[in-house]
Parts: sequence; structure tokens; C-alpha cells
Amino acid sequence: RATMKSLRFISAEAFVSNAEFARKSLGGVAHNLFPLLFKASYLLEQGEVIHDLVENWPLVDFNVGKLLGTTVDYQEDLRHRTCSVCLESCLIGLRDYVLNHPSPYLKRLKVVDLTGIKDVEVQFCECKKTMGRWARTQLLSKLCLELLVYLQQTQCSPDTFEISIDVLIDLFVTERNYELVAQALLKKCYCPLKICCVAFRSDNLALQKFFYIIKLTDPSFLRKLEIVHNVRLEMEHLEILFNSIHFPLLMSLTLPARTFNVRRFTATDEQMLANIGEKLGEMTQLTELNVPFSILTGRIQKLLSPLKTPLKMLDVSNCSLNHADMTYLASSFHANHLETLDLSGHNIPDLYPAAFFKLLRHSSSVLRSLTLEDCNIQDSHVNMLIVGLSPCQKLQEFKFLGNPLSSQALKHLFTFLCELPVLKNVEFPVPRDCYPVNTTYPIEDASLCRFDHQKYERVAEELNLILLQANREDMKASTPLFGSYDAAVQETNNELGAYLIKSFKETLEKFTTSLNKMN
Repeated sequence: RATMKSLRFISAEAFVSNAEFARKSLGGVAHNLFPLLFKASYLLEQGEVIHDLVENWPLVDFNVGKLLGTTVDYQEDLRHRTCSVCLESCLIGLRDYVLNHPSPYLKRLKVVDLTGIKDVEVQFCECKKTMGRWARTQLLSKLCLELLVYLQQTQCSPDTFEISIDVLIDLFVTERNYELVAQALLKKCYCPLKICCVAFRSDNLALQKFFYIIKLTDPSFLRKLEIVHNVRLEMEHLEILFNSIHFPLLMSLTLPARTFNVRRFTATDEQMLANIGEKLGEMTQLTELNVPFSILTGRIQKLLSPLKTPLKMLDVSNCSLNHADMTYLASSFHANHLETLDLSGHNIPDLYPAAFFKLLRHSSSVLRSLTLEDCNIQDSHVNMLIVGLSPCQKLQEFKFLGNPLSSQALKHLFTFLCELPVLKNVEFPVPRDCYPVNTTYPIEDASLCRFDHQKYERVAEELNLILLQANREDMKASTPLFGSYDAAVQETNNELGAYLIKSFKETLEKFTTSLNKMN
């Protein structure tokens, strides 16, 4: 559906569509029209015009999220267009803003906010080339260092060194861009463009390097911290991190797999976990906690009870929770505030159905996203699930891949899901009857694709027909076999693959050495 454009926006498009004319004419453009021209240029991917608009930006702030979001003149939200042409022009224009003005006292720009950009799977820009979070981190760091070198080597006006612009960004650091980013952060006090890290993600990074760079980011301003793949952070390292660094504004924390493992706990470890819980309690802004693939059996209360602010997001997927954990969650003050909940990898129907449905009932007035993958939900549980989900009238996303449900059960469930008024995204499993009869659940990765594809397509068509007949074309139903899209993993998958191969090789070498010693 085409979005309406105001006459002003149509005029702005006409103006920027002739790049040469637009660039020559910018000097005569009223300052309050720059935001309008920026969005029009972004929509038409006019990189040169974007560069010149940013280079001559006349306003105090430059907030990409606000500029590209819904505006009066053009309501379409362009924040999910991570167009390489546009974003590169934007960042280079920012560098040139510092360098190319003959009269710096006219420069009003104080804050640049790049945090509103959304990385998504499908790109609508013409060039189809994206600039993801990692590449934005890389380019901004490179430009800051280039700027410093240029200022040192060139006779610049002393006023140029008076320029100070805070650049708010979500940083993404891996082994491959670590040196560059660390240098840029280390020297930021000398650079007119000050990198201000609002969110930090780290993958494929040695622990020592992570500890070093996290201190350089100025953690007192950090709102989101994600330590995800191949950062070997264990509980004792987490305690050191929290004891040595304070995160007063942290709202969201994601920890890597196996940070906690209660199966090998000693009395010292129990105390360590209690200390970590207390440190989390000191983070009064913390509302999102993701600890997937840790073993936390019987310890959820110890970890979460010190929190003074209720959690809005909780991911405890594959954490081996027991009945006591689920009972605590259902009765805790977090339950009434949970908007996003992931309990994947737990045999909910057999282990703690009553406690789970109590949790669902308590969170039903606010719950927006529910993930129950590999939870052993079978045909006999569907009616109970429907009763549990019925009060969840704000649910926007429901993911239940990997559950042994038949085609018939899925059709029954879909008929109900059509009644949830704001549900937009459903991820459903390949029906059990599409797999060979002897298939066991959870299905191993190697066997995931060994199903009757033609039968699956037929069932998927029938499920979509149910949505169509209920006038729910707004709902998207899919079966991403290997999990949901992760923009960060997608962008760095080559590095991630190389890291995994290296780790596997090192493990093999250690194993061979041990064998040789035994012989």
C-alpha cells in the first residue's frame, strides 16, 4: 500500500532528484527544510545530496531515527533501510562537516544520534547493499582516526579543535575490527567527533580484549550490553566485571551460553551467584535479561529476587529450569510486567503446566512476544494452550518451532490465533506427520530438513487460507528451520565460521596431545 506524501515532500523529491542542481542550490535553502530534504534524499538514495546536507547541517542535532521515522510529510518509516550508499554518505558527510567549513562559529551541531537504525532481513532500497551495525562501527571508527590524522598534519583553524559533537551509536565489536575501534575510543577525547556508545555487542572476542574495550566505552552511559557468541565469559569473569565496572544506566543485558552451570557448583560458586544477583539489583534501570543456554536449575530466585525493577524481557531458554524455578517466576513481581518471554527448551506440559499457565495469566495483560520452541507441546496439549493464550490480547509474536504437532492440531491452533487482535508474526513447526514415523523430538539439526516438502507446502497453504478467511492478511506465518533472523550473525557469519573451525581444530589438537601422552 502506497503511503501518502504531502505536496512539500513531493517538491522535496523533485528538488533532490537532480543531484547536481540540488547540491549547487543548498546554500539558499531554509534551515528548517534540511530534515525534509534528508528524508527525500534517503528515499531516492541520492548519496551525494545526503553527503552535502550532512556536511552543511545547520541544526543543533542530527537524529537519524527521528529524521527517517514517521513524519508529517511522509509517514513511511525508513529506519529499517540500512542502505549502504545512504549511510556511508551520511558518515563521510559528518567527517567533512568538521573539516570543510570556512567559518566554524556558525556550526551548531552538538549531537548526532545513529541509534535509531533498524537492521532487518529484507531490504527495500534499490542498491540492495546494506551497512549493518558492524560495518557502521567500523566506518565511524575509521573516519574518527582519519580525522585525527588530518588535523595533526594540516594547518587547521584553531576553531576546528573547538568543535565537539557527541555521536551516539550502537557499537558491534569482533576480533576483526577490535584494534580499529579500540584506537578510536582511546583517542576520542582529542577528536571533534566523540563516539558515545549507547549499546555494545561483542562476538568472537578474547576475554582480555573484551574487558579492555568495555572500559573504553564509558560504561556509565551504556544502556544495552550484549556478550553473545564465542566470548568465553563464565560466572567468575562476570563477577569480576560487575565488581570492577558500574553500569548505572544499563537496561538490557545478554550473556553468552554457559555463563552459569549449577551442575558443578561449590559453596564458593553459590556465594558468587548471590553476589551477581546483588549487582544486578544495583542496576535500577535493568528491565531486560537474556541468559540462554546456561544451566540454572533451582537458582532463578537467587539470581532474580534482588532485582528492584520488574523485568519486561526474560530469556531463560534451555536453562534446565525446574518446578521451583517456574513456581518462583509465576509468583514473582516480574510476572505482571513481562512483555517478552522465552522459555524454549523446557518440557513445559510434563514438568510444570500449572505454574506455566499461572505465569501466562499474570503476564497476559502486557505480553507481546512469547517463544516456546522445543517444549514438547503435542496435539493433546493444544486445547490447554488455547485456554492459556486466550487472555493474551496484546500478543504480537508467537514462536513455537520444534514442537511435535500434527497438521490437524496446527489448523486448530491457527483458527484460534486469528482471534488474537494484534498478533502479527507466527513461527510454526513443520508438522509431525511430514517427518518419517520414527522421528524423535527434539529433532537433531542433521534431520531437520528430512521431511516431505510437498506435504509441508500443502499444509502451509491451508494454514494461510485460514488466515485469509479470517481477514488476517496482516499476520505473517513462517517456518524458519534454523531459527529467527539475527542481523548481527548474518553480517559476521564468515568470521563466526572461521572462529568455530579454529576452536574445533584447537580442541582436536589438545585431544591428540593428551592421547600421545597416554601412549
